[in-house]
Amino acid sequence: MNVAQNIVAGLDRILTMELVRVTERAAVAAARLRGRGDEKAADQAAVDAMRQELNRLAIKGTVVIGEGERDEAPMLYIGEAVGSGKGPAVDIALDPLEGTTICAKNLPNALAVIAIAEKGSLLFAPDVYMDKIAIGPGYADGVIDIDASPAENIASLARAKGVAVPNITACILDRPRHAKLIDAVRATGAAIRLIGDGDVAGVIHTTDPEETGIDIYLGTGGAPEGVLAAAALRCTGGQMQGRLILDTPEKVARAAKMGISDPKRVYRAEDMARGDVLFAATGVTDGNMLAGVKFGRTYITTHTIVLRSSSRTVREIKARHQDLDKF
Repeated sequence: MNVAQNIVAGLDRILTMELVRVTERAAVAAARLRGRGDEKAADQAAVDAMRQELNRLAIKGTVVIGEGERDEAPMLYIGEAVGSGKGPAVDIALDPLEGTTICAKNLPNALAVIAIAEKGSLLFAPDVYMDKIAIGPGYADGVIDIDASPAENIASLARAKGVAVPNITACILDRPRHAKLIDAVRATGAAIRLIGDGDVAGVIHTTDPEETGIDIYLGTGGAPEGVLAAAALRCTGGQMQGRLILDTPEKVARAAKMGISDPKRVYRAEDMARGDVLFAATGVTDGNMLAGVKFGRTYITTHTIVLRSSSRTVREIKARHQDLDKF
C-alpha cells in the first residue's frame, strides 16, 4: 500500500464514527450554555471539548483554520498539532462553535464544524474577510461568477434551475456592509433570507434548497469560514468562488507569510479544499438542516451530517447518547 492509500484509509476510519464524535462533543458542550448570553464561555466550552476529542484520534493533525493565531488563542490555534501523533498526516479546519452569538441568544443554525483533508490540501487563509458566492450541486460549471453583478448571477441561476427570478432565494449576512448588495438583489425580484451570523451554515444551506429554501449565498464573511464552507461544497458537488479582501498593506503582508502571492486571486471550492475531504457538522441549536442538541432526563440526542468528497457520500446521524458521563 502506498502513502496515498494509507492516507485515504485513515480518512475512511475517521469517517466511520470518529469525526462525528468530535463535533458531537463540541456541540453538547456549547449547547449547555446556549441562551445564557455569554458568547465567550460557550465558545471556550466547545473549544475545550473539541480539542479533547481530537487528541484521541489516530492522526498527525495540523490546525490550518482554527480559533486564531497562537498568540490569540490558547487552544486550537493555527499551526497547533492535534491527534495522537500516530496515523495519517492531515490538515484540519474547524470552528468548534460556528455562530457564537446565535448560541448565546439561542437562535437557529449554530453548529460545531470540522473538515479534514490530506496534508497540504486546505487553503492556509489569514483571518480576513472574503467575498463569496456559492450555489449547490446539479448545475453546469460557470453558472455563477464572482465578478458578475448580483442581478446577472441570479438571472443565470434562475435560467439554470428553470424557474423565474422571483422563485430564487438568496442568503445574505445581515450586515451594514451588505446594504447595497441587499438592494441589488431585491431589485431583481428575488427573495432574501437574512441571517445574523453563521455564514458556514448559510453556504451549506445551498446544498439542499428544497429543504432549506436557499438557492444562492452572496456577500462577504470570514475567510476561515469560507474554507470550511468550501470543504462542505467539495463533498456535495456545489460551486463556490471566493476572493480574499486584502485592502491594506498589513493584510497583504500577512497573506504573503501564509503563501498567498496573488492578493486578487479568485479561489474556487476545489482550490480551497483539494483532494479527499471529510466534513462534519453537528447542530447546537435547531436549524434548517440540523436539529440542535436535546437534553433528556436520561439521554442526550445529537444530529450530525458527515460528508466525503471522493464518494459524494452524505451521512446523516441522529444519535441518542445514554452514557452521559462521556460528555
